[in-house]
Amino acid sequence: MAELDWDDLRYFLAAARAGSLAGAARSVGLEHSTIGRRLAGLEQVLGAAVVLRNPDGIKLTTLGHRLLPLAEQVEHAMRDVRALARAEQARVRLAVPSGMPQLIAPGLARLRARHPDVALEILSGSRVVDLRRGEADLAIRAGAVHDADLVVKKLGESATALYAAQSYLARRAIALDPTELAGHDVIAFDPALATLPSAQWLEARTRDATIVLRSREMIDILTAITSGLGVGVLPCYLGDAEPALVRLTRQPVAVTKLSLAYRREAKLARPIRAVADFVVTSMQQQAARLLGRLTAR
Repeated sequence: MAELDWDDLRYFLAAARAGSLAGAARSVGLEHSTIGRRLAGLEQVLGAAVVLRNPDGIKLTTLGHRLLPLAEQVEHAMRDVRALARAEQARVRLAVPSGMPQLIAPGLARLRARHPDVALEILSGSRVVDLRRGEADLAIRAGAVHDADLVVKKLGESATALYAAQSYLARRAIALDPTELAGHDVIAFDPALATLPSAQWLEARTRDATIVLRSREMIDILTAITSGLGVGVLPCYLGDAEPALVRLTRQPVAVTKLSLAYRREAKLARPIRAVADFVVTSMQQQAARLLGRLTAR
C-alpha cells in the first residue's frame, strides 16, 4: 500500500462533514474538482471506495464509515502537534550565572507586555550550558567566548568585591585587612571556578586563613556570607544590594566581561530575538550596578 497523505484524509473529513464535494470545497477554500481528485487519490491508496457520489451529494461507504473516526483521531493528533510546535517556538530558555536573575527580573513585566506569546524559562547556575546541543537558546557568559559558531553580543562588565556580614565583623577581634585575610574565616570558590579572576584574587590572600566553605554557586556563597559564616567575594550587584553586608574593598577586586551568546540559526526565531533584545537592554540599564558603582558601605 502506498503512503497515506494526511491532506487526503483532511479533505475526506471535509467531504464527510459537508455531505457534498461543493460544500467541502467551500469549507477548505478549494475547487470542488480538487476535492474530488484528492478523494480519488485516497481511494486508490486504500484500494476501495470511501464515498458514493450521486446528484444529491455523497454518502459514505462501509469503509468510509469505519475510516471516519480514525481520520478524526488523526486530525486531533495533528492539532496537538501544531499546538506543541507553537508552544515550543514561543518558549525561550535563557541560561544565566547564579544570582543574575535579580538583574533582569525588574524588566520581565515589560517583556511580557510587549511579547505576551513568549514564555521565558531561566536556567540559573554556574554550569556552562551547551548551546550547540540545545541545552538553552541563549546564554549570558562571563569571560571570553571562543566559538565561531555562536553569535556573541557584548553586555558590559561585571565587577566583584570582598564582603562580610556586620554580624561577622562584630564578633571578630582580629582586624580585617582586605589585602591579607590571615586568621579569618573565608567562603571560597569551588575548584571548578579556579580560573575566575575573583577566585584567583581570593586564593592569593587566604594562605593563613580558614576556608570554612567552598561553593560554585553565587547564591550559596551570598547566603553563607550574609549568615556571618565568613568573608568572601561576590559580584557587586549581589553584595551591594544586601543590607546585612559590608563592602570591604571600595575598588573591585576583579572585572569580567559579559556576553550574550546564541546559535546563529536561533536568531531567525522571533521569540529568541525578542528575549535577546530584552537582555541587552536590561543589562545596559544595570551597568552601574554591575560595575559596583554604588557607594560602598
